[in-house]
Amino acid sequence: MKDKQELIRVVRSNMGTVSIDFTGKSPGRGAYICNNLDCLQRAIKTRGLERSFKTAVPKCIYEELLRQGSV
Repeated sequence: MKDKQELIRVVRSNMGTVSIDFTGKSPGRGAYICNNLDCLQRAIKTRGLERSFKTAVPKCIYEELLRQGSV
């Protein structure tokens, strides 16, 4: 199991908007994804966030996750 600081939290608010939660405290349904390129690409390919949130995840969220993961 990875430490929470090694993960990126993505959250779907009660209004249905999906965003990256940099604080880890935003209200709503949260999903954690590991902060490396392989995990991010696998999540995109398998549409893991869409399944977790039961809603479409905007392309800009994936683009930002890829930028965060490449650091």
